[in-house]
Amino acid sequence: MSENHLPSVAYFSMEYGLHSDFKMYAGGLGILAGDYIKGAQDIGAPIIPIGLKWKQGYTDQKIDADGNPYDSYHNYVYDFLEDTGVKVTVKVRKTDVVCKVWKTDHFGNRPLYLLDTDIPENSDAWITGQLYGWFGEERIAQEIVLGIGGVKAMRALGIKVDVYHFNEGHAALAAIELIREKMCGGSTFEEAWKATREEVVFTTHTPIKEGNETHPLDRLEYMGAFNGLTQAQMERIGGEPFNMTVAGLRLSRISNAVAQLHADTANKMWKEVAGRSEIIGITNAIHTPTWVDERMTRAFEEGGDLWAVHKEIKQELIGFIEERSGIALNADHLLIGFSRRAAPYKRSDLIFSQPDIIEPYLESGKIQIVFSGKAHPLDDNGKRIVSNLVAMMRKYPKSVVFLENYDMTIGAQLTRGSDIWLNNPRRPLEASGTSGMKAAMNGVLNCSILDGWWPEACIDGENGWQIGDGFETTDFTVLDQHDSDALYETLLNRVLPVFYEDQAKWVQMMHRSIETTRTEFATKRMLDEYYNRMYIPS
Repeated sequence: MSENHLPSVAYFSMEYGLHSDFKMYAGGLGILAGDYIKGAQDIGAPIIPIGLKWKQGYTDQKIDADGNPYDSYHNYVYDFLEDTGVKVTVKVRKTDVVCKVWKTDHFGNRPLYLLDTDIPENSDAWITGQLYGWFGEERIAQEIVLGIGGVKAMRALGIKVDVYHFNEGHAALAAIELIREKMCGGSTFEEAWKATREEVVFTTHTPIKEGNETHPLDRLEYMGAFNGLTQAQMERIGGEPFNMTVAGLRLSRISNAVAQLHADTANKMWKEVAGRSEIIGITNAIHTPTWVDERMTRAFEEGGDLWAVHKEIKQELIGFIEERSGIALNADHLLIGFSRRAAPYKRSDLIFSQPDIIEPYLESGKIQIVFSGKAHPLDDNGKRIVSNLVAMMRKYPKSVVFLENYDMTIGAQLTRGSDIWLNNPRRPLEASGTSGMKAAMNGVLNCSILDGWWPEACIDGENGWQIGDGFETTDFTVLDQHDSDALYETLLNRVLPVFYEDQAKWVQMMHRSIETTRTEFATKRMLDEYYNRMYIPS
């Protein structure tokens, strides 16, 4: 790719996962964005990422003496951020809020611009305090800064933008600012909306309708998000209540889901939305230098001993687990990794659903499982899931581990050193699932429900295993029982015999896992698709 021949793309995202020590991310959305802008830097793609400089980032989530998660926040200072000297102003509740613009390329990423309200000029200094913290008004204020402030920052920095890419609905207000600009230049609302659509592309992630963010129109108006538009115009764009995903779909010339199955799900989910853009599938990918152990890559490319390298990395993971939890696992026994946001549809504890079947394997240590994940600070259901996993660790102290305060460091350790990567969401509610890609490229074999990216990659019994047959039903009792049975059948009758009795086949599967994923699910393929299918107008 050459920067000279490609459109420049302003990429708006609420979060960026670039490094564990840079607290600008909460989970998968941010990890994707971080990998995206690292991959863009590697190939010289003219992506201009814009986000918010979070003073406290997302929650640090620890486990108390009773086994329950609690949240804590810290003020962070980053000495590697560069002051651009640029400030822009947005209106929140009819009050001017000044946004300072910082910049960093410290992590091998495209220069990332971050807007910051924590400056002396503002009484609302805490707008950029906590990522996904607080409630509706604060979220709208953050999205005014990201969207409206982000467009103004591009103008103030003198950066030419050909395409505006919204990574999820948080950035939808950027299009409202683009419409306002055109109307100030003499266009009608209809003309401005139509012209703006030609500049905007949109990525939707959340395959659960209730998980897509909405705000009452009167609250948006009170906060200043109308930005010169009327209530009727805003309602035409996003409905009442105003749905940020619906707005993104109507404000863009084309949209994408983040896996092929997710594209089917998203098109069904939003089929009733009049005037929306087409939703195509562009499957997520990972930045391999960040996530794939160089020793494994080298062994694969040079025909080295994959098993010896894996044992070395697994031993490092076991040391890491002992250091974090005090639990010493057995390097000769199967080690399953599972790290996910604690949400009910991900079914973190499905493996415990039939204790009479699984208990003997946990008590003997023949199956060992390491969990990690955070619940949203306001999600009591998610916190109950975490508490349950901690309870299982206390029940099976030699074979079950929960690592608190999930972050990129834990994610990298688990996706490199586990033997199996387990994923058992309720199909089709997993949008993509990039952790499985990281595992696969490290020779860690996926054992997964056919959801997210896995249907595109799985060659069952050859480069990993599928759990079940792609069964779907909205009756979760039936679905959970079906998938629980399938999980045990796959794990006990297919995975364990290969691990314990046929090492040659296991290593052959490791090789196939790396071979079949290392190019197809790397950021270059994803960036090429975004340029060819979305950024360059057809």
